[in-house]
Amino acid sequence: MPTWIGQAARNGIVTSRYPAEPATDAEVPETARPPIPLRGDAALHDGVARCPVGAISEEELDRGKCIRCARCRPAGFEFRGPVEASTGRRAELRVGSAAPAGPGLVEALPPLVGFPRSLHVFLVDAGSCNACNLEVLALANPLYDSQRLGIFFTSSPRHADVLLVVGIPTPEMAPAVLRAYEALPAPKAVIAAGVCPISGGAFAGTPGLLAGLEELVPVDVFVPGCPPAPVEILDAILRVHGRARTAGGD
Repeated sequence: MPTWIGQAARNGIVTSRYPAEPATDAEVPETARPPIPLRGDAALHDGVARCPVGAISEEELDRGKCIRCARCRPAGFEFRGPVEASTGRRAELRVGSAAPAGPGLVEALPPLVGFPRSLHVFLVDAGSCNACNLEVLALANPLYDSQRLGIFFTSSPRHADVLLVVGIPTPEMAPAVLRAYEALPAPKAVIAAGVCPISGGAFAGTPGLLAGLEELVPVDVFVPGCPPAPVEILDAILRVHGRARTAGGD
């Protein structure tokens, strides 16, 4: 019997305490966390040939490409990075000696910080395998209950504050993404959830797919993962509102 079924049978439905309390191991299992090269450059060197998506090079690990397949584990990687791995800077998803650093990477003020009311989120699937869709929609179930935090999903971009995009934009879907973005009233924010809208993930380089969401619209928060866990997506939504937990706080 899967662990979560047994847990539900024993405990019933228990709403998550996140973000008031750290995420539990049940909410974010090991391979749902970002990888860390424990052996530094040696792990990067040994992991290059093991990575099927080119997320690992001799100089860095790009979490914006990593699909968390765990094939790099024998090379010295562990999946125990911070749950709060989302960031407003694409470059900050790169870890290693070649990764940019310094004051130039200071994250901008969250676009909806101080927004004096609840948030309404409009979800757009630009072309996904449906995994990220399921993780996003899980936020509305009784376990995560996003409404307790003033986060609601809406069926119209004209009623939304946040555009949440999953999947890789295609030439056919690009106009729809743009229309949705333009329909959101200001102030507004855009979240790229999962590696597909960030870099293309496992499908990067495939003909008929665009490179990334930021080529179409300005992205305020990037959420790594394939797919990211619901808690990671929740962190990103809270981040644009200025209410996120401190990164690595768990």
